[in-house]
Amino acid sequence: MENVFIAGPSSGTMVMLDILSNALIEIKNAEVVGKRQVVIWPVNKLTYYTLRVLQRYGYVGEIEYIDDGRGGKYIVQLLGKINDIGPIKPRYPVKYREIVQWEQKFLPARQIGLLILSTSQGVMSHVEAKERKIGGVLLAYVY
Repeated sequence: MENVFIAGPSSGTMVMLDILSNALIEIKNAEVVGKRQVVIWPVNKLTYYTLRVLQRYGYVGEIEYIDDGRGGKYIVQLLGKINDIGPIKPRYPVKYREIVQWEQKFLPARQIGLLILSTSQGVMSHVEAKERKIGGVLLAYVY
């Protein structure tokens, strides 16, 4: 269990306002210290769909849901491929034609990294959104 980064709210007076943001920061912290997996809680559907996009593009490995009777947890296998990950706040609305400008703002170079968007067709990467020619709301970046 020494190679597991257990994250989540402490038993103090911490207020959870953005579950997705906290999950991304937990992943980043676990990557920085070199852990192989991270336990993320509390969770919601937006967090799950964002993790699935990260998994589809090879940034994280297996995602396992554990129902603990208190909202559940995800155990995410880390592959050590994330240099930086974080939420985009505020969550800017993005039109299809503006995606390239946001790429230049948040990603280090062309074709390196992903922007994750919530669209009318689900949570997806900026690459998929450009292929489908749809806009959405920016959620996160990773590279």
